[in-house]
Amino acid sequence: MDASIRKRVIYLAKLAVEHFNVGDWQALGAYTGQLDLISNHDRLLRSLSFGDADYSGHAHAVIFRIVEFDRDNLQIIEDYIAENYGVGGVSISTAPTHQAPITFAPSVFEIPKGQTEADLVAVMSPFSAPFEMVFQSIQSAATATGLRCLRAKDIWEHSSVIQDVFSLIYKAQIVVCDFTGKNPNVFYEAGIAHTLGKHVVPITQNSSDIPFDLQHHRYLSYLNNSEGRASLENELQRRFGALK
Repeated sequence: MDASIRKRVIYLAKLAVEHFNVGDWQALGAYTGQLDLISNHDRLLRSLSFGDADYSGHAHAVIFRIVEFDRDNLQIIEDYIAENYGVGGVSISTAPTHQAPITFAPSVFEIPKGQTEADLVAVMSPFSAPFEMVFQSIQSAATATGLRCLRAKDIWEHSSVIQDVFSLIYKAQIVVCDFTGKNPNVFYEAGIAHTLGKHVVPITQNSSDIPFDLQHHRYLSYLNNSEGRASLENELQRRFGALK
């Protein structure tokens, strides 16, 4: 269990200590396939009922065991707390940081199952023919550095396109955003990526297309011809290598 998962588990255990009653523990046990663990625990429900000082420690230990049994149970716990108590959410910052994590419980998106995939590069660009060869260059740069590259248009897991977009950004380690043409969808997707703490690599054919709020970030400028795309591929290889 990596550090980010442990932080999420500890956070959820604290919420459980604050809010749960006996029925909540039993319901959570049923949802996660760990009802026997809850019912047969020699101290958890007893210490809750009597207000014993060791309740918090038992609650933390049980939440950890539930998640260790099946990593998908982490999402079940988060959903249960959010739905029943209107608190919780998921720790969303995936970038290395010493700051406190941000939590959220989004109403527009569903939180995807699974964690960040260290070899995944997500590409956010306009959906039009002139960008197909640009994507091929990005894909080649990713492959050369041992990474794989996907666009939302290459997957269809949900009926809503924006859910596929969010899921792809959520799972990616690196997000390439092509701001050429000031595409509003790309602006929106870049905002999601920054909020999720992803490594965002801005690229553009025209520096004036970079939004004012992002002009202080470094970006890669390229020409959409064979020489320009080759240069972009080389620059991306170096950038991807540094971010791996």
